[in-house]
Amino acid sequence: MSTAQSVPRRRLGPDGPEVPVLALGSWNTWDRMEFDDAVSLIARAAELGCAFFDVAHYNMGPHAENARTDLIFGRAVREAGLARSDWQFCGKLWLWDYPSTGFTQQMETSLERVGVERADMVVVGDYFGELDVERVVTDVAEQIEAGRFTTWGVNNWQYRDLRAAIDIARERGLVPPAFAQLKYGLARRSMAEGGYYGPLFDSGELALQASDVFEGGLLVGNLRPNRKIGADVGGIRERIADSYAEVQRLADGFGTTPARLGVAFCLANPATANVLVGVSRQAQLEDNAGAVALLDRIGADALREAVSGLWIDREVAADGTW
Repeated sequence: MSTAQSVPRRRLGPDGPEVPVLALGSWNTWDRMEFDDAVSLIARAAELGCAFFDVAHYNMGPHAENARTDLIFGRAVREAGLARSDWQFCGKLWLWDYPSTGFTQQMETSLERVGVERADMVVVGDYFGELDVERVVTDVAEQIEAGRFTTWGVNNWQYRDLRAAIDIARERGLVPPAFAQLKYGLARRSMAEGGYYGPLFDSGELALQASDVFEGGLLVGNLRPNRKIGADVGGIRERIADSYAEVQRLADGFGTTPARLGVAFCLANPATANVLVGVSRQAQLEDNAGAVALLDRIGADALREAVSGLWIDREVAADGTW
């Protein structure tokens, strides 16, 4: 077993809680491993200090998969012996069928499936078309008032809607979004580092939660994923796949792995509160956790300079429009 030290923690937004810099997702993870392996993985995450789990009920819109991943996680976290205070739960509120399927119904279903009374925070999104931002902010506030969570963020929102949500919440004395979960990594940087979201992160008004860091596995060498992966914003996935050889070359030069290089890149950005990874094997967790030591060894500036040529989505809209 690895002797990696506990991962550090950063604050999830100006008024948000402290969270581990490494977080575990649930999409195509817990339902892709043996149950005993899931229990061991959760226990090891707790030992490493990264017991932060993004757990969703995938049941609507493009995620209408009737997945059991959240049910499996709920059983596994109890079997692992973790008290509720030992781990952080980031839930999801979907906008695909909203407001027909409201937030109260979604939260009650999600909490029941995981087997807990409340989440710590939720991510709201994503969506197509127009969004009734004021209604979303109001409905989120009702869930906070009901004690179902305290902190919220957005997932791949258009900048104009995010800005409106922050302003509406402040004007009405409600809780504004504290973080944004965005596609971010070696290849995709435009939204997180561009002229829209970037200033919000730089000012500390918002924290970044990096997701889809490995582009569904392409950037760690899984060039033919055998599972559904995230949307290809900008139609650049083939170019991202072609960049893997350079990722491996750079990783070799640093005496590390592509996974550690990818996570370390995200953490080199001080706006990044944590990096959300999808692991289905303990070896993957150990590998990802090694990114912390890699960043300490190389330094943020040197690492970013070395991987500057891997930025592929430079021409993709930075404001979140497709």
